[in-house]
Amino acid sequence: MVRMTGQMGVPVIVIGGEAIIGFDRARIQTLLDVGNNRKPIRFGLKITDALKNGVEPISGALIGAVTPGFLGEKAGLKAGDIITEINSRLLNNAADTEQALKGLKSGSIVTIMFRRNGDSRKSEIVI
Repeated sequence: MVRMTGQMGVPVIVIGGEAIIGFDRARIQTLLDVGNNRKPIRFGLKITDALKNGVEPISGALIGAVTPGFLGEKAGLKAGDIITEINSRLLNNAADTEQALKGLKSGSIVTIMFRRNGDSRKSEIVI
C-alpha cells in the first residue's frame, strides 16, 4: 500500500484498482455500487417457445439464431436446438430460459442441456 499510495499509518482500501485513504464512506459506496452494476452476460441467442412436435409437447426454448462471437456460439449451440435445462433448472419456455440466463454470474461454469435432431446433448462453458 505504501508503494501504491505513498501513505503510511492510515487505513487504506483498494476497490477496482483505486486506493481510498481513510474512511471516505461516500467514495467507498460509489465504487462498490459501480462494481455491482456489471454488464449483463450475453449469449447472443434468439429464442422462442418450443412447440408441439407431433403429439407430444416439447418444453424449453427453440433457438432461431445464434450470433457469432457470443457465448451461445462458444457453447456450441445452433439454430434449431432446443434448450431444456440450464444448471439443472428445467425450462418450460423462452421466458424461463431468459430468467435462467439473467441469473448467471461472470466466472461461473454453466451447464446447458439441449436437444438437437432428437438427441440430448450437454455443453459446459465458463462465462
